[in-house]
Amino acid sequence: MTAHTLTHADALASFPEARIDTAHRTIGYREAGAAHLRTLPVVLLHGIGSGAASWVRQMEVLGATRRVLAWDAPGYGASTPVAAASPDASDYAAALADWLDALDIERCVLVAHSLGAIIGGAFAARHASRVAGLLLVSPAGGYGAASVEEREAKRDARLAMLAELGPRGLADTRSANMLSAHASDTAREWVRWNMARIVPHGYAQATHLLANADLAADLQRYRGRVAVAVGADDAITPPAVCERIARVAGVSLRVIPHAGHAGYVESPAAYTTLIDAFCQAGNAQRSN
Repeated sequence: MTAHTLTHADALASFPEARIDTAHRTIGYREAGAAHLRTLPVVLLHGIGSGAASWVRQMEVLGATRRVLAWDAPGYGASTPVAAASPDASDYAAALADWLDALDIERCVLVAHSLGAIIGGAFAARHASRVAGLLLVSPAGGYGAASVEEREAKRDARLAMLAELGPRGLADTRSANMLSAHASDTAREWVRWNMARIVPHGYAQATHLLANADLAADLQRYRGRVAVAVGADDAITPPAVCERIARVAGVSLRVIPHAGHAGYVESPAAYTTLIDAFCQAGNAQRSN
């Protein structure tokens, strides 16, 4: 994959935010490769402390050969929040279905990072025919199978941190945890910038989603093509945790060297190659 010469912010200018009204809400998103209508679209789902802009390096490269779309999840950016105060994965899966309907996308490859994996897994379990492949990157499993006490403790601790620090404070204190010791200063600043832009209400709803979700249960319902990858130095969803998700999906875990939780930001070429290979494998499978 090609090297990047533009800064993240300058590259992002090539993919301005778009908005579309769905049946129930407005969704903000960014798009690349709109002319490549003969390829299956790739849809990128961000994590709890991020947004569509975090995928700029993947859009920059993959958009040369295929259509790529990254959304701001409900409650992020310009996207309308879901209705429930304490939502579950089905609420976000329904929002994803509405967005794809509004864009006339009947089938796509889903690439889902961290909390986005919960949304992607829920969508795949409910709309398997619309998913040509599900690539989970450092997936968060959710606490839906844990005890009520653990779920509430995890939820309340994150909500308290949000209330105390706010988006910018979260970015200043938490963004470094997203990266490995190998990350560049540029990658660190980009993760911090994305995290500082979160909308408190949307982040709070996503915190409830994390507490309520059970990715493993949804993966057991989905019989389509799945891959699971994680950075070797991921301290948030470490390889041992992601290995359990991979076992549920019936696949081998792919471990990316010298990468942390936001590996696709700090090691964009490795993750872009991973995504491209996953798409190519799907193409070959369909040809056969």
